Amino acid sequence: MSLVLTDITLTYPDGDTRLTALDQVSLQVPEGSLTAVVGPSGSGKSSLLAVAATLIAPDSGTVTVDGASTTGLTRRELAELRRHKIGIVFQQPNLLPSLTAAEQLQVMARIAGRSAHAARGRAMELLDAVGLTDKADRRPHQLSGGQRQRVNIARALMNDPTVLLVDEPTSALDHERGAAVIDLITGLTHQRSTATVLVTHDRTHLTAVDQVAEVHDGRLRLPASSQ
Repeated sequence: MSLVLTDITLTYPDGDTRLTALDQVSLQVPEGSLTAVVGPSGSGKSSLLAVAATLIAPDSGTVTVDGASTTGLTRRELAELRRHKIGIVFQQPNLLPSLTAAEQLQVMARIAGRSAHAARGRAMELLDAVGLTDKADRRPHQLSGGQRQRVNIARALMNDPTVLLVDEPTSALDHERGAAVIDLITGLTHQRSTATVLVTHDRTHLTAVDQVAEVHDGRLRLPASSQ
């Protein structure tokens, strides 16, 4: 398993008490598979993604990425883990307006220590994978919403992560473009053997996923065949 959450409990301060965001959640995501996490707003989906991304430490439970537990790691070690093992696709692409599509990706590789030549080659490879080779030198304002989201996905894959975490990638897209983005994520998951978690409100695009997990009031439920 490339991503394993075991008995994760997460609470937040709420006045004199604490609000439970995740209640003993366990989830296994094998490499090369896509798990969709669905549920109403406020159910705990975003908290689950943040814990899986090691952006928030749970009150209890363990997060295991590519066979290694993240328990006890320092902030610096967690940042290094995210840089090399975890790709995150945020809901909004948040592309830098002054950079071209290729440069958005190259920045990630340079941060990870790759040479400029290697970074450019990797960026072009991924832009080709998401169908944007001809848009490599375009800046964000010259791209459609769907194209910007594709750049966002390619950027998350730049450093060959073993885990890919995707937050509501279709929220700002129409149905057709949203379906194309989900198809792209599904294809890249299988091609690049990432353990992918997709958080979404939209159940209409889930026919191709390998597993659907439902979150309600901080508790996660899997189909009987997945438990």
